[in-house]
Amino acid sequence: MLNRKSAPYIFLGQTTSLCGYCLELVPAKILKQQDNIYFLKRCPDHGTQKVRVSSDADYYKATTSYLKPGDQPFVRQTRHDKGCPYDCGLCPDHEQHSCLALIEVTDVCNLSCPVCFADSSPSRQTFRSLDTIENMLDLLVDSEVEPDLLQISGGEPTIHPQILDILKAAKERPIRHIMLNTNGLRIAKDRAFVAELAKLAPGFEIYLQFDSFEREALIALRGADLRDIRQQALRNLEEAGLSTTLVSVLVRGLNDHEVGRTIDFATEFDCVRGVAFQPVQDAGRCDGHIAQNDRLYLTDVRRSIAASDNPFTLEDVIPLPCNPTSIAIAYALKNGKKITPVTSLIPKDSLIEAAPNSVTFEKYPAIRAEIEKLMSLSNAGEGAAKALHEFLCCLPKIEAPADLDYGNVFRVTITEFMDRHNFCLSNIKRSCIHFVTDDGRIIPFETYNLFHRPGVRQPNEMQPTITTQLR
Repeated sequence: MLNRKSAPYIFLGQTTSLCGYCLELVPAKILKQQDNIYFLKRCPDHGTQKVRVSSDADYYKATTSYLKPGDQPFVRQTRHDKGCPYDCGLCPDHEQHSCLALIEVTDVCNLSCPVCFADSSPSRQTFRSLDTIENMLDLLVDSEVEPDLLQISGGEPTIHPQILDILKAAKERPIRHIMLNTNGLRIAKDRAFVAELAKLAPGFEIYLQFDSFEREALIALRGADLRDIRQQALRNLEEAGLSTTLVSVLVRGLNDHEVGRTIDFATEFDCVRGVAFQPVQDAGRCDGHIAQNDRLYLTDVRRSIAASDNPFTLEDVIPLPCNPTSIAIAYALKNGKKITPVTSLIPKDSLIEAAPNSVTFEKYPAIRAEIEKLMSLSNAGEGAAKALHEFLCCLPKIEAPADLDYGNVFRVTITEFMDRHNFCLSNIKRSCIHFVTDDGRIIPFETYNLFHRPGVRQPNEMQPTITTQLR
């Protein structure tokens, strides 16, 4: 009798990825081996490449159970011509609208962060004019009608000479929630500026860079010891009562051990609405410098959250329905310094299957609808309080506080942006975090940094046909 040899992996399917060397589109098998997921890519010029894309196979496979129909933009800016990712965007082949849009107002920065995906620095020169930025805002409104969430970014946007005018222009438009992405230097040093920012609330929030409590990690990530700056920035924001999210870019072996400490620290401040964790993307200044063994995965961060001394469990950190493979999210009620994860309030005997990490929504469509609404990036701002209240009202024997507001919301997100290693054509079509550009396009975060950002490598004959121009 023949002893047939079995493959040392389970073949889960096929996707299209990128060659890690030439960045051309290549076929890739999706493989499960032990508890990991790998892409096995084949490039005609650079051979076979095996790349790990997840450290938790069960979670990776469960993400598809969270998928929901994509919400379409009202206007497409380009047509389907050369194919994804070359027709960005948003072309008719894209499956998701802009849950979160970014506008970069400058490439000038007062830091030269080694992990900057935009390659910003003090030596850069460009400040976009207010007129250009207003056109970009109008482009976003044309596409979304009532955009859910806009981040004003850079470079360092607070050093733009017209930053307050830019923020006021954004507030004049029907944008539900606006965030200012900042390294905190001006926030720490200019209390009068913070007072002006506070006038933009509600519907306005600070997205504050907060990577580490340790000098060595900050030097490696940001090129400067920013511990005192970050602490003073938070004191000023607390005094002003300005809603704030702490943002940590994570690198394996450098600051990933601080995940739990960052969550605990965030709960000490009334103004902090949550923490956003982002494993570093191999793009910009990091391009080509992150070894495979040094890569950090969404699933690693999720496990670190659950392993830390805080109330969040693995079941509390679930895939974001509009882009489940790349983003995980958890919501909690905050009462003073105490946080209570809302996912743990779901009756687990009814909703959690015996298999780990999978929520059985099908029997409870009302609860599923409210979970999807709550976990949407569109409720990352003031709308989160209303969504949380409606979600709690759907749960049996759960009484939603009548006076619940945004100050009672605490949110943890993990966003793993794709790069040359883990790029997946299916997932990029679901991307819901997009850049608005000054040439009339709206482009997914990953493909903008890989292909479309000015100055990066351009694959041959990649230029799209723009069908909607800026006014």
